[in-house]
Amino acid sequence: MSSLLHALGAWAARARVLVLVIWLAILALLGAGAVFLSQGANAPITIPGTESQQAIDTLSRTFPEVSGTSATIIVVAPEGERADDAAYERAIVAVSEELEELETVTAVSTPFAELAPSEVSDDGRAALLTVQMDASMNTVPEATAQGIEEAAGELGERLPDGAQVSYGGDLFSTSIPGFTATEALGVVIAFIVLIFTLGSLLAAGMPLVIALIGVGISVAGIFFSTAFLDMTSTTPMLALMLGLAVGIDYTLFIVSRHQEQLRAGLGVRESIARATATSGSAVVFAGITVIIALLGLSVAGIPFLTALGVAAAAAVAVAVLIAVTLTPAVLSMAGPRILSRRQRRALSAEAEDPTAGAGHSGTAAPSLDAPGPAPSRADRFFAGWVRAVTAKPILTVVAVLLLLGAASVPALSLRLALPGAETLEPQDPARVTYELTGEHFGEGANGPLLLTGSIITSTDPLGLMDDLADEVRALPGVADVPLATPNQGADTGIIQVVPEEGPQAESTAALVSELRAHHDEWLDRYGVSLAVTGFTAVGIDVSQLLFEALLPFGVLVVGLSLILLAMVFRSVWVPIKATLGYLLSVGAAFGAVVAVFQWGWLGDLLNVHHAGPVLSFMPIILMGVLFGLAMDYEVFLVSRIREEVVHGADSRTAIRRGFVGSGRVVTAAAIIMISVFAAFVPEGDPSIKVIALGLAVGVFVDAFVVRMTLVPAVLQLLGDRAWRMPRWLDRLLPVFDVEGEGLARELEHADWPADAPTARIAASKLLLADGRTLPELRVGALSARGGEALRLDPRDPAAAPLAAALSGRGPIRAGTVKSAGLLLPERASSLRRRAAWATPETAGPALADAPELLVLDLRQWGPATGNLRAAEQAEAVRARLQARAVLADRGEARPLAVIVLGGAEATARLLPESTRILEVAPPEAVPAHDPARLAPALAPAPELSTAAAGPLAEQTSEGEAR
Repeated sequence: MSSLLHALGAWAARARVLVLVIWLAILALLGAGAVFLSQGANAPITIPGTESQQAIDTLSRTFPEVSGTSATIIVVAPEGERADDAAYERAIVAVSEELEELETVTAVSTPFAELAPSEVSDDGRAALLTVQMDASMNTVPEATAQGIEEAAGELGERLPDGAQVSYGGDLFSTSIPGFTATEALGVVIAFIVLIFTLGSLLAAGMPLVIALIGVGISVAGIFFSTAFLDMTSTTPMLALMLGLAVGIDYTLFIVSRHQEQLRAGLGVRESIARATATSGSAVVFAGITVIIALLGLSVAGIPFLTALGVAAAAAVAVAVLIAVTLTPAVLSMAGPRILSRRQRRALSAEAEDPTAGAGHSGTAAPSLDAPGPAPSRADRFFAGWVRAVTAKPILTVVAVLLLLGAASVPALSLRLALPGAETLEPQDPARVTYELTGEHFGEGANGPLLLTGSIITSTDPLGLMDDLADEVRALPGVADVPLATPNQGADTGIIQVVPEEGPQAESTAALVSELRAHHDEWLDRYGVSLAVTGFTAVGIDVSQLLFEALLPFGVLVVGLSLILLAMVFRSVWVPIKATLGYLLSVGAAFGAVVAVFQWGWLGDLLNVHHAGPVLSFMPIILMGVLFGLAMDYEVFLVSRIREEVVHGADSRTAIRRGFVGSGRVVTAAAIIMISVFAAFVPEGDPSIKVIALGLAVGVFVDAFVVRMTLVPAVLQLLGDRAWRMPRWLDRLLPVFDVEGEGLARELEHADWPADAPTARIAASKLLLADGRTLPELRVGALSARGGEALRLDPRDPAAAPLAAALSGRGPIRAGTVKSAGLLLPERASSLRRRAAWATPETAGPALADAPELLVLDLRQWGPATGNLRAAEQAEAVRARLQARAVLADRGEARPLAVIVLGGAEATARLLPESTRILEVAPPEAVPAHDPARLAPALAPAPELSTAAAGPLAEQTSEGEAR
């Protein structure tokens, strides 16, 4: 992948204006679509298939008057007056008549209606008007909602002085999130951190601007999609928060690596390409993990959560794409000005003084491992920190486990619920209505339940509903049953049940379970199948399903973590350590959320107005997002440590160098994310602020406590064992190069071998082994030019694996190999497109595609058969190879190298007489149990070797050429 990103970065740097225009055009088009086509993101939270939702769907057909959302207006008379006095009655009746004229309103229940005796409180001071609609919350016209607000205001004017009027109910129980100055403060803090990290205003502004373009595209795309899809109000704000945080961080990683390489003397264009290939690979990996985790939210089987996950994943995908394309383009526009003036002056001084430094400003550059400037104060700080945490690693591990274990304790009492009006600002009319209703009518009046069922077989529908109402009244936890009635067609009945406590109380959830437990009993006794529904029941069902989805989602995330990290680090212990660290971070984040939002700790400071159950979809979202972010820091920190190990450093030195090399950027990235998330807490929407606090705490714990404290200590304890993986697992898992090792090897061997322009096949110290049927097989040196053929004896069991390896189709354990100018195994996929594996029967079509490497498999063919068909095939193959050689001589085609897997006589019959055939001698017997020995399993003839001197020279046999 690093090679692909290197090419992408180089292209984006060259086509910088085109790249910028493309992204701005996308932003403009989606922005226009959002402005003109958006239907708003205010869809209700529903769960198809649950009992409560099925009942609502049934009511929409059989009893539409009560199937939609509702609003409430409460009137509270001053002390000494009653809300059912004549003056109040006249005003309330007049306003109710006006409300009945509003669109989608099906009924207005007043305190003076015959069937609503409980609409007046016991003390007579409060009265309720219930406005029932036949539309869902997100389909109620804006004019209707505004009309209810105006009617409440008009009612207040008509009532005697001192009377209080407020409106609320389900229709107004949620607010549409907005972006405030507090959220912008997070961006300001991020900018300050970027200035200190990158050292210049231009460099600091770049991640912000690029991230804002990405966020603009994502949010505009979400609002545009509301023309075709339903979205909850949480969806765009979550995408905004995530897209902004990861967008800044992803661009920061690339810009920081680019600055580091420029200071080492690399040219601007090449530095951009390499930064995109190295840090860009880690960005792509981190983004993929976040995207997969967010898409994994669909395991809950809840449509609104799936939509939320897909939208957030799209925002992260845009952040990744824009980081690896627009960032190189903008860096190319900035040129060396991306460095501070002091840094540019230092580079100029080095260029003028040949003895001052190792770098130069051209595109030919030092290796990726070129040393940077002298250690800064920050580097010295990180060096001191890593020495401290690894000096006594066991003590560090125990301290971190105790600290995070204690921080996770509150999570054990986690309770979930959907947010209601109780979480709104204290001055919000819906919050005021909620509290007044609870004060005068009891907490249960804010969350009544509905029992509904078909009564079409009943001969006495009214009597049946009365009998059922009596049954319900006798249940524990029921405060009142104010309504039990059939619909106009007498085929469906409803029973309104008022619990003793509020919608989020545990007793209310217990009452829902109790009502459902009597289903079979009432079905046998009354012949009615009753279902429990209503806004409160739907919320309880949502919370229960989300809680049940936590375990499978957690297993998915943990399993994914283990597999992905094993692919990246080729280790068993590193993934286990990283996953356990992630679980510690999640536990601490859950503990903080419970302490603040459920227990009320620091509520005033963080502007939390209500202590109660936590947002039901917070845990699963937090687990998914934090998983991706945790892998972010794990990859950027541990990959630098592993890079030192790969280059020969011992474990202690690798930990110190890798930590110092990545500490500054990881710290800056974490502070930026924490700032962005924390800025959404004080003034954010209730649905967003709980997620924002959990992410802010989770990122803080994961970055600073787990990754920068626990990880170095654990790696110190593990030592070299940290980087070991069983061979069977190593073969099983694909390679995911996020550290740019493959690119580094390609750049290192760009001019290898010495005759690189003419060599079509070259190998040095090649090691093959499949771990099952073959011992370790080694090739000393091997070279073939265009127009030459390399013959492998099919009797040799290693011949076929070697042919497969040289054509990009087989595993290579070690060594340096190039075929058709491509380094293996890094460019194996590209080689497979340029190489053909054919038999004499299929050689014609294969050569028609103009391959650069041809493997002729003759194991099932030979002239010994003596038939005419074989002779014709041989003649046809020879003619085509001869024609290809002529084209190569004219410069009209690349030279063709041929590998023949067959006997000497068959090879001679197929190849043109001008072809020089290079033989590979069969291997000597090598004990399979001695892998440490330099085995002469494949010894090329002298003509094939470009480096015949040394131990392998004595193990070659005479080759022959024609």
